[in-house]
Amino acid sequence: MKSIAVFVLGAALTVSALAKLPPLNDEAKAKAAEAAAKTAHAGKVDNYLLCKSQDKVAAHYRKGNKDAKAAAATPPCADPGPFVYTPAGATPTAAAPAPAPAAPVAADKKKKKS
Repeated sequence: MKSIAVFVLGAALTVSALAKLPPLNDEAKAKAAEAAAKTAHAGKVDNYLLCKSQDKVAAHYRKGNKDAKAAAATPPCADPGPFVYTPAGATPTAAAPAPAPAAPVAADKKKKKS
């Protein structure tokens, strides 16, 4: 019975403390929006890694089991790319430049031997 009374008293004090907090300023709202965007992007990255892992496991299973059924048509794994945050009020000035294609490694090794 005492534990219930302590719980109710604690809950009442918590609610009253939250009611006295000042409203968030614009900077805090912006930080909260960025944190939410980062969390959403992390979820997309996790889903991408899970998709790639599932594809790898399924390919290994099909390779080892000759009786395995053909895979159902599924969309390819979509890489979300790096995290880029653009605030809601701001407009992007220029698109991010595309990464340069990697040079073939074999060509570099041949040049070094000469």
